[in-house]
Amino acid sequence: MNRRVLGSTGLQISEIGIGTWQLADDPGCWVGADLQESLRSLYRYVELGGNFIDTAWVYGYSETDNRHRSHELIGKFLRESKVRDQVIIASKVAPKNLLWPAGRDIPVSEVFPPAWIEAGVDQTLKDLGTDHVDLMQFHVWQDDFVRDDSWKKTIQKITAAGKVRFWGISVNDYQPDNCLATLDTGLISTVQFIFNIFHQLPTEKLLPYAKKHQIGLIARVPLDEGGLTGKFSLTTKFAPGDFRARYFRSERLPELVRRTAALKSLLGTQAGSLSELALKFILAFPEISTVIPGMRKVAYVDANLAASTSEKLSPELLRELKHHSWERNFYL
Repeated sequence: MNRRVLGSTGLQISEIGIGTWQLADDPGCWVGADLQESLRSLYRYVELGGNFIDTAWVYGYSETDNRHRSHELIGKFLRESKVRDQVIIASKVAPKNLLWPAGRDIPVSEVFPPAWIEAGVDQTLKDLGTDHVDLMQFHVWQDDFVRDDSWKKTIQKITAAGKVRFWGISVNDYQPDNCLATLDTGLISTVQFIFNIFHQLPTEKLLPYAKKHQIGLIARVPLDEGGLTGKFSLTTKFAPGDFRARYFRSERLPELVRRTAALKSLLGTQAGSLSELALKFILAFPEISTVIPGMRKVAYVDANLAASTSEKLSPELLRELKHHSWERNFYL
């Protein structure tokens, strides 16, 4: 598995990380996970050389029992496998108001008050069964937050205590530039953001900024919530509770099918599947530190990690893929 440097942190991380939103049943979001298969996926990922596991306080969270199931599953994996010193764990502090995305008129004191940040870190350490997290990310963000010093002092305190090594921002959906003023503080080492063939806006400002300032870039939603796997058709039905029934509602699904059909016509010797094409498109950008598709099945791990070692996309194909941009926000 090829590795890259995570910006100024100096951490050597796998080009392809594993996203864990899908690993455990998440009410109203990703449903139907087989926890034993999810656990096997984690084992397979590390077996194939992967070392970057991205999770969050809210993944699999249920207010009825206050459990954080993705954290718990990863904690179980770390205890059983004893590979904690071989992997890089990234998690996220949820907004206290549990609102995604962060609103422009809501102060950071209501979203990330100091006590909430500290409690989120402590709960994460408890769930994972570890004494530190390599990267802790704010799960939403507004650049206006930069004017408040409370969060800055808090993360410096937590870092000094040895609980977190580095801090990052998971920016609001489809708002890749809504963090640049915050990055100027020098307190944030990484940005996690949506980046895929359909959403190429980050190449305009965020990627050049990151290259200049050595910011680690973590590309999320690389397969457009499954849309860029090429497996969806006009008759696709989602399981009850699967948020993609809303994400691909009404005219969105037919448009997706039309666009993925056009992309499939580009497959050949450089990519054998649409998923491989989508991942290799992102990895063609040297500014990207890692890309984190969700992989709750061993078969997905095997297929996705192959994109890290296979032939790179040609400049001609990359130029063609630029014409397939489809800017929109299906989360709204």
